Amino acid sequence: MKKLHVKCSVFVFCFCAAHPFNHLIDTLQTEKNKAKKYFNPQKLGDPKYERLPFSIRVLLEAAIRKCDGFYVKQEDVQNILNWEKLQNEAEIPFSPARVLLQDFTGIPALVDLAAMRDAVAKNGIDPNLINPKCPTDLIVDHSLQIDFNREHTTSLQETALKNQEMELIRNKERLQFFKWCSKAFKNVSVVPPDIGSVHQVNLEYLSRVVQESEGFVFPDSVVGTDSHTTMINGLGILGWGVGGIESEAVMLGQPVSLTLPQVVGCKLVGSISTLATSIDIVLGITKHLRQAGISGKFVEFFGPGVSQLSAADRTTIANMCPEYNATVSFFPVDETTLKHFKQTNFAEEKLEVMESYLKAVKLFRMSFTTCPHATLQVIEVNLNSIMPSVSGPKRPQDRVPVTCMKEDFLSCLNEKVGFKGFHIPREKQGILVPFQHEGTEYTLSHGSVVIAAVISCTNNCNPSVMLTAGLLAKKAKEAGLTVKPYIRTSLAPGSGMVTHYLNASGVLPYLSQLGFEVIGYGCATCVGNTAPLPESVVDAIKEGDLVACGVLSGSRHFEGRLCDCVRANYLASPPLVVAYAIAGTVGIDFEKEPLGLNAEGKEVFLKDVWPSKEEVQDVEEHTVVASIFRALRILYFQKGSPFWNNMDVPDSVLFPWDPKSTYIRCPPFFTCVLSTLTQSKEVSVPGSIDNAHALLFLGNKVTTDHISPAGSIARISAAAKYLQSKRLTPREFNSYGARRGNDAVMTRGTFASIKLQNRLIGKTGPKTLHVPSGQMLDVFEAAERYQRDGFPLIILAGKEYGSGSSRDWAAKGPYLLGVRAVIAESFEKMHKNHLVGMGIAPLQFLPGQNADSLELSGKERFSISLPEELTPQQELTRFNKSLFPHGVSLTLFNNEQKPT
Repeated sequence: MKKLHVKCSVFVFCFCAAHPFNHLIDTLQTEKNKAKKYFNPQKLGDPKYERLPFSIRVLLEAAIRKCDGFYVKQEDVQNILNWEKLQNEAEIPFSPARVLLQDFTGIPALVDLAAMRDAVAKNGIDPNLINPKCPTDLIVDHSLQIDFNREHTTSLQETALKNQEMELIRNKERLQFFKWCSKAFKNVSVVPPDIGSVHQVNLEYLSRVVQESEGFVFPDSVVGTDSHTTMINGLGILGWGVGGIESEAVMLGQPVSLTLPQVVGCKLVGSISTLATSIDIVLGITKHLRQAGISGKFVEFFGPGVSQLSAADRTTIANMCPEYNATVSFFPVDETTLKHFKQTNFAEEKLEVMESYLKAVKLFRMSFTTCPHATLQVIEVNLNSIMPSVSGPKRPQDRVPVTCMKEDFLSCLNEKVGFKGFHIPREKQGILVPFQHEGTEYTLSHGSVVIAAVISCTNNCNPSVMLTAGLLAKKAKEAGLTVKPYIRTSLAPGSGMVTHYLNASGVLPYLSQLGFEVIGYGCATCVGNTAPLPESVVDAIKEGDLVACGVLSGSRHFEGRLCDCVRANYLASPPLVVAYAIAGTVGIDFEKEPLGLNAEGKEVFLKDVWPSKEEVQDVEEHTVVASIFRALRILYFQKGSPFWNNMDVPDSVLFPWDPKSTYIRCPPFFTCVLSTLTQSKEVSVPGSIDNAHALLFLGNKVTTDHISPAGSIARISAAAKYLQSKRLTPREFNSYGARRGNDAVMTRGTFASIKLQNRLIGKTGPKTLHVPSGQMLDVFEAAERYQRDGFPLIILAGKEYGSGSSRDWAAKGPYLLGVRAVIAESFEKMHKNHLVGMGIAPLQFLPGQNADSLELSGKERFSISLPEELTPQQELTRFNKSLFPHGVSLTLFNNEQKPT
């Protein structure tokens, strides 16, 4: 282990010698700006640079700029440059430009920093030295709960205000702590509640593409504590999700360690169908990538089809990375990206620097046609194959191409009653039932549309699909088309912002004229909250035993949910909902049959009124995006939240911990470390494990949810007992996620899952056997007793220990319980790194062995010899109580994390 002055270098490290790559420094000259410096990898004079994928070039630039001979060495730069030969082999460091946190995952990191200041201050060190080296943004977006709705208030505005007030009251301690952090720490910025979700804020306000610091410009990049941080890759900004402990290390100046990734080229060819929406495209590409088997790889998009994707399309595809198991899906910056930033109120000077710099270091894509780098694998996706579809008539998973809709509906009439069938006799399939509505006669038949609901939620919140619906409505009205008045039409925007941009683009009046009027904000048609159909319509459906249809752009449509007399219900994109409403039936072939007739009796087909992708993108970029950004900046970032602005916080270097607080508590992690340093000036090496008991004996696929739950706190749990001792009622418990800033709650919540299966007790629940006494206790109480008696602890487990969402308390909690090692058949990679970071040894059974093959009961005593020098895959010896040796292999670091 390193000396104290070396460890402190993460806070005060500076170059004492010349930078090893000073000769690569170049000057960027722009028309409106002063000269700016940058590291130019092209000055290496190595032809391999131009063969690197764009994403690998970002990794290379960061390694060159951050090369200090300690965390980043010159050999790391050479390894990245030799990507073609060393991909998937060499371990490399990556120092991102910034860190992105949301409040649930971010609060433990900031609490640790505050505790670190306390610890160094007690040892005579200036606490002002403790600051993140890497700029860090925390977005408070996980605090809001819905306590009030329209039933409790008189207006939508009052509902929002009351929910915000409850959010402030319930989370006041956490919010005060966040605001103190934003004032006390350098390089920490906090975006207050009620502004937006972490990924939207990252896309709309925090993304820079090119960063500038200390006179140097360099590529923007980010790691975040959420798997969907990958969304930012759609704007040409390299980023992915990491665990809480890794993010904290990056904040303190340590790079992320990763295996030099393989890069898969995804070539997009062909043309997008005129009826395909952005959602069809995203899901189609996702399906292809999921089938390709690209787990853990980088994906870069190229080919002529890329130019057809808007910035919003690209970020949505990148957001889907977890769905097809890629690490990132990277879209290099091009003209489309620049156009997007021009419309999001980027200053002209910054745009000039961005374009000039990216072109100077060849990070700007100039051509789509050929693969820009050498790659072992290319996946080709033909956009012609992505066709618009709907889902139904009874289940959301039953997708039907729009081109086959008429044929498919007829087959549903013929099939036996089941998931798709209605079993209508052939002689009755052509029946027409006349009826009167508002003095006019109409007819209904099988397939007639009687409910049409445009709903903006889930995937359909993408502005492009809502704009497509609005522009289609505009063109349809101008062509003289209408929707029959008996069809129950509605428009339920997902938020007021949707209404705002529909208004700003001028399409909302046309939707209203077709009957799609704004009914409010919330779940409506999906959950059956549809206004009753006209009695004459219901009577006609019953008279002819008709299979009437509902079409909606929501997320649920099971049979009878919309209305008990509407048996066939289809999920469709918003513009298709409008189209089927105009047609009045799902039994239509849009390519061969007209939507209707105009005033002159001329046939009008769907292709005549469907807006082109270019029309939609033009409105989205020039009207909608700019309008939204202006409105949000004025509303939030300039005026700010009054609750946040009026919140008082102390102006102090050290955080004034409140001993009564049940949300924020100074953790004990640094006390013992600094106590040791005070005595010996060195951090002690973890010693061997002697006479340990097994705290738990677990099976396969123990997830981080089992280890450290994030949900509600059970009333009979150890954490509940602690909170009740602080005079809190169960109603005030909140959740484990909200209390991640309190180690007393989180330690008691470790292994508190009611679904935990512990073989020591033979049943499900957060209990374990205290072996010496034979008592069954809460896991926390058993661990507390073991620690009091001086026994170290281990955990026995099966395969894939620590799988699921990354969670830092899944390693911190066991550490505070006294766990020294986890012996399992295999580990999830990120969780294994977390265990190492907390000083818990992740030990793996030798191939072909497990707890059962070694006839372990979990009641033995375990001793494990740990030498001072450890290497990956090192074989150790474990002794049980009878001193019969069994080997296990050590998998610390293992090309994923460097020891320090």
